[in-house]
Amino acid sequence: MGQMLGDIAAILIALSGVAVIIGVVFIKRGDRVWHPRAMLVASALAGLFLVFYLLKWGLYGTTSYAGPEEWRVAYFALLVSHIVLAAANGPLVLWLLYNAFKSRFDIHRRWARWTVPVWLYVAVTGWVIDLILRTHGESAGGIRF
Repeated sequence: MGQMLGDIAAILIALSGVAVIIGVVFIKRGDRVWHPRAMLVASALAGLFLVFYLLKWGLYGTTSYAGPEEWRVAYFALLVSHIVLAAANGPLVLWLLYNAFKSRFDIHRRWARWTVPVWLYVAVTGWVIDLILRTHGESAGGIRF
């Protein structure tokens, strides 16, 4: 069950990243109808990802790195950058949505130039971390059902 929750979370964040890219393409083409729709879909998918990720984490605990020692520093550098930017991404996205709904598009545009790359970095590094832990991880504890 824990693996299934993790798989669902991984699919949701990947689809969220795809929706962000589609939304960027729409706005670059000047499509002000489909851009907000794509970005709202991306935000909803990211929100669902968070629900499934926290559910998996709460029910099954965490996984710790148990791979080759020579990869440890690189893994933790990737993990720390992912965690810091993931924590920043939520408020950044809320700020973008707030400014878009308030029609403050100049502010929205300026912040989106930073938020989109952060969002995509977090999505991609999340996948990389997940792949590393699938092959080089061990359960760090938690409730087992």
